[in-house]
Amino acid sequence: MNQDPPVSCGRSEGAPRRRDVVSTHSVFGAPCWVSLTSRDLEATQDFYTAVLGWRWRGAKLGEHFRIALANGVPVAGIAAVAAMWQMAVAWTPYFAVPDADVAVARARERGGTAAVGPLSFPPGRAALLADRDGATFGIWQGELVYNWEVWRRARPAFIRLHTRDAFDSAIFYGEILDWASEVSGCEVEYAGGEVLLRYQGDVVARIDSGAVEAAPDPSVRPHWQIHFAVSDVAACARAAEKHGGSVLSEDEQEAVLRDADGAQFTVTSRSHR
Repeated sequence: MNQDPPVSCGRSEGAPRRRDVVSTHSVFGAPCWVSLTSRDLEATQDFYTAVLGWRWRGAKLGEHFRIALANGVPVAGIAAVAAMWQMAVAWTPYFAVPDADVAVARARERGGTAAVGPLSFPPGRAALLADRDGATFGIWQGELVYNWEVWRRARPAFIRLHTRDAFDSAIFYGEILDWASEVSGCEVEYAGGEVLLRYQGDVVARIDSGAVEAAPDPSVRPHWQIHFAVSDVAACARAAEKHGGSVLSEDEQEAVLRDADGAQFTVTSRSHR
């Protein structure tokens, strides 16, 4: 796996008491963690410290893994295993599910693939999957990192799937993750060419394929994009360039960046969340 088990993130210094830890049985269908696969651990830490101000601690999975902290809150996992495990350098979102085996079976039945897992990381289970268009995502069953609401508001603003057909993808993920069911807490909203996933009213994920009247774009390479909320988009972009990264696009509210290892992510103004 390319992340420390989410439950271990709640054991850092200043972690909440047990009552603050919730499980995927109370928060499921929504994104619950993000993880980066990289090649060089030290270089990756230096880059994200400079760009996002993160601090670091060790992870239970070993010396190749780190947990990123924002204001003491665990916000992301870093794994320097891309070369060792022959994996792509990329950010991956993880979704909370009540049963990992059921979710993996549903994905396979609908044309998706399981690259890793489900694997046991007591007290939970995880798997790395790809949808039928090749976009990679993970699932997690068990206790969630820190307090879920605190984690979600500490850094990630939302995640966005860039794909060829937003509505077809929404059906795929909705059937796997039980979106719009009475118990998941997730609601699906169709807005133009975009599908919005809301949890308790807040947008936590978007699926985009362009204007609703346009045909699916065969040139789009489907992937999940992680959006991190920041106070100063321009400052993050300049820091990325200074520390070996690049800026793919930029405006006042948002910038698409590439880190020094090649992984793509987005910084979004907190006022634009």
